[in-house]
Amino acid sequence: MNGVSFPNRSTTGVSTGSTTAEFCGHCGEPSDGGARPTSDVHRRCGERLAMEPPRYCAACRRRMKVQVTPLGWSAECSRHGVLVP
Repeated sequence: MNGVSFPNRSTTGVSTGSTTAEFCGHCGEPSDGGARPTSDVHRRCGERLAMEPPRYCAACRRRMKVQVTPLGWSAECSRHGVLVP
């Protein structure tokens, strides 16, 4: 959940390289960060994200366009581009 990375897109304001998730990819609420134990709410979100694609961008909290296919899934943020599984 906190290790989500985004492609390098210098025009979006996201630093080059991978960024740390600030928001939960399942519920869109602020993430717990890494400094303290995961809350029960986000522990359940993490379990759900193991089985289904994220619905919210972890960097900006925008709802993503998600497409699920028999071979996998893709998710696209309007600001940060395609999220690679």
